[in-house]
Amino acid sequence: MEPGARGYEGFRGRVGEFASDSEPSWSPRAAPGDDAPNIVVMLIDDLGFSDLGPFGGEIETPHIDGLADGGWVFTNYRTAPMCSPARAALMTGLNPHRAGFGFVAHIDPGYPGYACELPAAAPTLAESLRAGGYATFMVGKWHLTLESRLHDGADRSSWPLQRGFDRYYGAMDGFTSLHHPHRLVQDNSVVDMPEYPDGFFLTDELTDRAIGMIDELRVNDRRKPFFLYYAHTSVHGPIQAKDVDIDKYKGHYERGWNALREERFARQQARGIVPAHAMLPEDPIADGDRIPDWDGLEPAERELFARHMEVYAAAVDEIDQSVGRLLTRLEELGERENTIIVIASDNGGTAEGGPTGTRSYFSQFGLHGGVPDGWVTDVPRDIADIGGPRLFGQYPTGWARMSNTPFRSFKSSTYEGGVHAPLVVSWPAGAHAPGLRDQFVFVSDLAPTLLELAGVDRPARWNGVAAPEIDGGSIAEILADPAAPGREQQYFECIGRRAMIEGDWKAVSPVAPSPAEGASGGSWELYHLASDPTERVDRADEHPERVRDLAERWRQEAWRNTVFPLDDDGTLHTVRPSTEALLSEPVRLVPFRPPLERYRSARLTVLRSFEVQAELELGAGAAGVIVAHGDQGGGYLLALEGGELQLSYNAYGAMRRCRVPGPGAGRHSVALSVRADVGLRWSFAVVVDGVERIRMDDLPMLVGMAPFTGISVGHDYGGPVDWELYERYRSFRFRDGRILALDYVPGERSPEDPTVLRAIDLEMRDLVD
Repeated sequence: MEPGARGYEGFRGRVGEFASDSEPSWSPRAAPGDDAPNIVVMLIDDLGFSDLGPFGGEIETPHIDGLADGGWVFTNYRTAPMCSPARAALMTGLNPHRAGFGFVAHIDPGYPGYACELPAAAPTLAESLRAGGYATFMVGKWHLTLESRLHDGADRSSWPLQRGFDRYYGAMDGFTSLHHPHRLVQDNSVVDMPEYPDGFFLTDELTDRAIGMIDELRVNDRRKPFFLYYAHTSVHGPIQAKDVDIDKYKGHYERGWNALREERFARQQARGIVPAHAMLPEDPIADGDRIPDWDGLEPAERELFARHMEVYAAAVDEIDQSVGRLLTRLEELGERENTIIVIASDNGGTAEGGPTGTRSYFSQFGLHGGVPDGWVTDVPRDIADIGGPRLFGQYPTGWARMSNTPFRSFKSSTYEGGVHAPLVVSWPAGAHAPGLRDQFVFVSDLAPTLLELAGVDRPARWNGVAAPEIDGGSIAEILADPAAPGREQQYFECIGRRAMIEGDWKAVSPVAPSPAEGASGGSWELYHLASDPTERVDRADEHPERVRDLAERWRQEAWRNTVFPLDDDGTLHTVRPSTEALLSEPVRLVPFRPPLERYRSARLTVLRSFEVQAELELGAGAAGVIVAHGDQGGGYLLALEGGELQLSYNAYGAMRRCRVPGPGAGRHSVALSVRADVGLRWSFAVVVDGVERIRMDDLPMLVGMAPFTGISVGHDYGGPVDWELYERYRSFRFRDGRILALDYVPGERSPEDPTVLRAIDLEMRDLVD
């Protein structure tokens, strides 16, 4: 196929049709009738291939097991290596880069394949179904809007309601705390919930909301079919769970990751999830250099690492509980039989916790430039707090390898561990031939399949222009016929890591090529997946011509799918549009409102000096939070308590506090001055009426995704910065006084900030001229 050509040759048949010459088992309808199925798509974040019971896991998932027993279990399903690209492909039926998501929605370099916005001309699955007469609901993680357009003054054209959903409730960012979410959005507005009630847990809340949306529809319309997209925020980090569920798994993981990985593999082979001839990859190709030897660990280390996995298992268990609650409600409504349920992961399990895991998630997450020597990536804390609201954790690499059994590598990799994911489909009314399916299916196939089964046509034109031809193809025939063929090929790319599957062969290039090597150059490995599904034996030296052919095929697909430019020098992460400069201008904040959105707040503070200027009018008993930014993952807070002024600094879980006598009654100026020093350090000074009263030097700078909860004034919104203050006063609303004004004034950027604000719009105009 020539670069730039449309269509997709990977299916044996035209795109959008079955991969065989047989007639469809389900005929399309012009509009949904009384027999139109409901559709539920449940996407789980960062779930490994083997974590669910049907795929060999020991975690209790009885409700998902039940769906698998009467439905279809796909053993050869692949997705994108990261979450936003997978979600974009799921929503549009396009390949990730053509859907605008060559990476997660935290970059904006100005290239079509990395726009991090769904194309306006491509109708989403929700838009197609709504146009076909469906009610459309979503709860959970969106992560398909540029982070610079998540704030309350942003253009909402890429928010869920504007992309086809009638109702939405969840976290639009990439993840959040499950105990104290940093920001929840209902429909188009931020949820004003300054204090979460005791026992609040987001997975339960999302399930309540999902059931509520269905109930409210049924009260008013008994026949209208619905589409529910339930995108779990679990089990993405920070991995958290409820105590009652964590307790269920105490002692389950004391034997270590290697023993349990082998047990999962044995169950997979016994169930036919992986072929009998498959073998577990061994070190060193199985990341042994990143995984400590369990038998050589100290008892305290084993206890710590086992706790991390107990929490992860509890989180997966809680996802299954949400499935059970939803199924129960559908049964009560008499709608379970004619509801299609799809359960999948968006990518492979992640190794971002590092060899020993972390209790300080943000100390190493989202850092693209590395950290200085001596940087603490796991602040020591009571292991009983792992999973709870006081701690943001992530499990160690050894457990991630177990999650991805039997494959090698992890999320963001183009090896099978990054892209080979679980997929279960259930539809009792349409289950003509349930069971295992080993056909190659890709995430972009799901949208056309669901439209096919619903009898709804994808609009040929959208927003006044021709809709781009989809890349996926319906797999409805595979559901009906275990012998029906699947797709033949698919390209993969993430951060310059490349792969190409064609038939039984897969070429993998695990690192980006240099500019001199060219698009199809660099180092390529070759695996014969039919005989070696776990990529153990590199056969590139045996078949150099096949390697060249697959590399060239990848290059052609890359041109067609707007993959270029590859991120071979890091500029895709550092270049952003000059329009974002507006987000770094000084701002006056209003007391007692929901916090300034995360990214908007970050433009004022992260990797730079800044000053907070407050004008206060205090009564004799003035007390409460003046300003707070962050949460238990990292942040800072200035408050009055008991006649004293306190500065709290939470360095990814390590607390520093300083208290001095506070200003008396009357009007006062209070300034928090923060200086960015070399080595990713900050110095804090609090100046009251022109006199320095507090100073903290040599603080680890909060960088990457921290502070995560945005800036709040007059209270500490949501997840607290200082847990001790929270235990005494909860959000500690400011009282007996007034915050007359509070301004953030950004200062000089840190010399370690690599960001380049480029006038991309002007450069593109020059190219066109």
